[in-house]
Formats: sequence, structure tokens, C-alpha cells
Amino acid sequence: MNWEVENIDSTKEIRDLSERLKVSNTTASLLVSRGIKTFEGAKTFFRPSLDDLHDPFLMKDMDKAVIRILDAVKKEEKILIYGDYDVDGTTSVALVCKFLRTNTKNQIGTYIPDRYDEGYGISFKSIDYALDNDFTLIIALDCGIKAIDKVDYANKNNIDYIICDHHKPAETIPAAVAVLNPLREDCNYPFKFLCGCGIGFKLIQALSARQEQWESNVENYLDLVAVAIGADMVPLVGENRTLCHFGLKIINSSPTTGLKAIIRGVNKPEITLGEVSFYIAPRINSAGRIKHGNNAVELLLEDNFDNAISFSKEIDEFNIQRRGLDKLITNEALEQIEENEEQRDFTTVVFKEDWHKGVIGIVASRLIEKYYRPTLVFTKSNDVLAASARSVKGFDVYNAIESCKEHLIQFGGHKYAAGLTLKPESYFAFKQSFEEYVKTTIDKKLLTPIINVNEKIKLTDITPKFYRILKQFAPFGPANKQPVFYSDNLLDTGYCKTVGEDDKHLKLSLSQANSEVFKSIGFGLGDKLSLIENKTQFKAVFNIDENNWNGIKSIQLKLLDIKNND
Repeated sequence: MNWEVENIDSTKEIRDLSERLKVSNTTASLLVSRGIKTFEGAKTFFRPSLDDLHDPFLMKDMDKAVIRILDAVKKEEKILIYGDYDVDGTTSVALVCKFLRTNTKNQIGTYIPDRYDEGYGISFKSIDYALDNDFTLIIALDCGIKAIDKVDYANKNNIDYIICDHHKPAETIPAAVAVLNPLREDCNYPFKFLCGCGIGFKLIQALSARQEQWESNVENYLDLVAVAIGADMVPLVGENRTLCHFGLKIINSSPTTGLKAIIRGVNKPEITLGEVSFYIAPRINSAGRIKHGNNAVELLLEDNFDNAISFSKEIDEFNIQRRGLDKLITNEALEQIEENEEQRDFTTVVFKEDWHKGVIGIVASRLIEKYYRPTLVFTKSNDVLAASARSVKGFDVYNAIESCKEHLIQFGGHKYAAGLTLKPESYFAFKQSFEEYVKTTIDKKLLTPIINVNEKIKLTDITPKFYRILKQFAPFGPANKQPVFYSDNLLDTGYCKTVGEDDKHLKLSLSQANSEVFKSIGFGLGDKLSLIENKTQFKAVFNIDENNWNGIKSIQLKLLDIKNND
């Protein structure tokens, strides 16, 4: 890994902010690096307020969406809430469905497409289901921005659509009653990075504002939004940070019954966005990966805790199956790459027709950890090939896929994660085209993992007060990463050892001249043991965390990489 230490050429700004806030220069530097340079900006950052949220009616078509829904309520139409099968989609469906069931007498149905039978996005099958069951309005969440032919089909059958999506639009927008998407070129909504559930929240916020007799405390739904934000890896800035901040408060105080059932397995005094991303979200996701996304929606809509526990145990089993498949397919993919002498230089593209479609996205992420290349993992799905794509930091894999669209049936996604389908006979042509695009456009520096380091500090700088301030930088995520620090002339006190399966991890106690000893853990750094044995000085990059053992809290360093001292 390359270490890149941030170089902020704004010494006076840092010094002035440090004096105004009465914090260290290191803290002020962390704020300036996030674009926060004033007392007022720091106050907003450290003390988020629901008053910071934008007026939902600033979003293009929000008026049209609210008018159509209220008309449906007045006429007692049946409304179908439709969403993608991942965490963002299922939480979106649960949020809007719960809100409408609470505030209306309408029949509110839900629909999650089958990953294997219908695939991603709006399906013709779902519209036929709506037609057969007399639904006249469909609210699609976390999908639909490219469903031009499906919306046309619905229109011909007198079914209206409201689309709430955050994926990149094509040139043509579907002919729906309303299309809520901040990424539309004609949408002036100030914040562009909401997830699907975030847009669903803006919709219920707008409905609540127009209907005084409906519940006004829509912030009670933010636990679901926080889960979607953690799962979908949207930037943790602006409105997302505010939504997530208050959503985590609800998760830790009075979460949705279904989330409460999942959280029972988290052995932590406080649920952070880390627990959401690595414990809660994978379990919700496993339903759509292994069986059906409906299982997740049922859990999130369940009000009876005993029933929720039962649903949650079922989802735990799905997650165990998912982990097993993940490990098996990753090993098979690694073997395929190692045996393939023609493996490309700039991309990783693998295919096996019996790989489980529900886990190929996770496998793609695992392969990036190993080879650090834009990666596609293909499997066979009915008569076509389906792939999940993942990318390295700084490279837009969506644009790369779009450049090869002549070989594709359909595609969609984001800068760092996307999906596509193609005919089997197009596989090799696409593979070659994808490799060529990446080869000719990617900055070669992006093919080596980089650790961005915020500051060089001494261990004596790590005080309880400093850590208390650092905690207020949370929630951490894209665009608001947990601060990374760098120190040299470090020594282990003599108790370093490898731990975990296959001795993958490193456990040690660090000291520096005149500093106290800090317990430290380096996940995946077991092979670095030889660098620090025998009281050899070394340097490390790390996060500052808190260890909670038997109720006793202490500051702990989470090591990200270790190198020989210069």
C-alpha cells in the first residue's frame, strides 16, 4: 500500500479555527480537510439539526407525487409499494408502506422482484400482478429511472407510476406521473447524494407537510434511512450525515421492531454505523441474496416482537448460507484467476455458470481486496449472463460499462458498483472491450491501494479529550472517513502475537518515547509480525478506536498498515 499524507496548505486557517474552537491544531486540520473552515460550519458539523434538512418540495416532481398520492387516498385506490431486493430497496418499501398504512385506510401492498426470476428493477411481471390485483398506483423505490418500456406498459393498462430513484438517469426519463431523482439534470434539489430510502423519506416528509392530520414526527422513520445509508455507501456529508445522525439515535433508543430483533445479536453498548454496515445490513441483504427480499420486508414491517425474532432467526440462517457461498465462490474465482495465464493486466473478469447470483457482488469485492483491479464476476441467469461490478477508488466503473453498452442487454448502478446482463455470445467481446477501456483511461496509480493519511501525530497527543472530540466526527463513511493517523519510531512492548484463524491478525501493545502504552490490533496484518519483533522500531498508520471489555473502556489503535522505520 502507498501512504499519502494529506498536505493542507492553509496554516493560518487551521490556527484561526483552532483558536476559535479551542481545539488542537490537529482537530482543526481535520475540519479544514473536510471543507469546514468557520465556527458556524463546525457548529453545524458537530451539532446536526433536523432544521438543516432541505424542503422536500425543492425536488423536481415532488408536488406531482404528493398530489397523485393524496388523490389516491381520497379515492381509496389500492397502492403498491415496489422496491429493489437489496437493503436500500427493502428499507425504502418498509418506510413508505409503514407510513401510508399508519395514516390512510387504503390497501397498501408491497412487491419485491425475485432476483433470479425477474432481475433488477421494475419488471413486467410486477405490473401484471398490479393489474390482476386492482392496484392503480405504484410507487417504485430505489429503481425505475431507466424503466421506460415498463412504465409505458403500465400507462397503457391505466396504472400510474411514481418513481423514487437515485441511480444515474439516461437521456430519456420514464413517462411516470412523477420521477423523484436529484440526479436529473432538470432537478434543482440542493443535495444530490441521497440513497433510495432517503428519497422515500423526503416523499413522506412532503406528504406529512401537506396533511396536517397525518403524523408529523416523520423523523421516527430515520432508523430505516440510517440502515440504508450504511448499506449503500452514499457520501456521509450534508443531508445524509444529518439523516444518519438522527437515525442512529433512534436505532439506539426506539428502533423499528424488526431492527430491534436483528440488533439483539449485537454485543455492543452502542450501535454505530459500523455495526449497521457489517452486522445489520448483511443480514437484511441475505434475504434477497439467498431466498427473497420479501422476507426482509416482512421483518421490517412486523410489529410483534416475538414474530420479529422468528423472522430474524430465519434471516440469520440466510446469512450463514450467504457466508458459506461467499467463501466457496471466492476460492473458486481465485483458483480460476491463478490458473488463467491470459489474465488481463488492468481488470479482473471471471465467470462460472453455476455461481450463485446472490453473492457475486460480494465476491467481486473480495477479488478487489486481492488484485485491486476493476472487477466483474459473471454467472448464468436463465438464458443470459449476469454480472456484478466493483471498482477501485477513483475509477468510475459505471462509465466503463456504459462505454461497452453495444454488447449489453441492460446495465445500471453507480461509480463504484454496478450490474449488467448480456447474451452468452457477447461475453468475450464485452470482456475485451471492458479491458481496453480501462487500460486506456485509468490512471495507473489507481491500481495500487492507497491509504490517505490525515495527520502525523505522536502517541502523547492521544488523550481522552482528543478522542472524545474525534468521536464527534462520526458517523463515518464515504466523504467523511474515520481519521487516519501516522506515527513513526514505534515499539512493541514485547507481547506482540498473531491471532485469529490462520494467524491472520496482529495483536500488540505500542509505545513511543515518553508515551503510555496503547493496546493495538491489526486486522489482516499477521504477516507483518517479523517487522516488529525483537524491539525493532517501525512506523504505522492507524485509526483511534475504543475497546470495551467487561464494561471497561480504553483507547485502542486499529492498525491499517506497518512498515519499517525510515
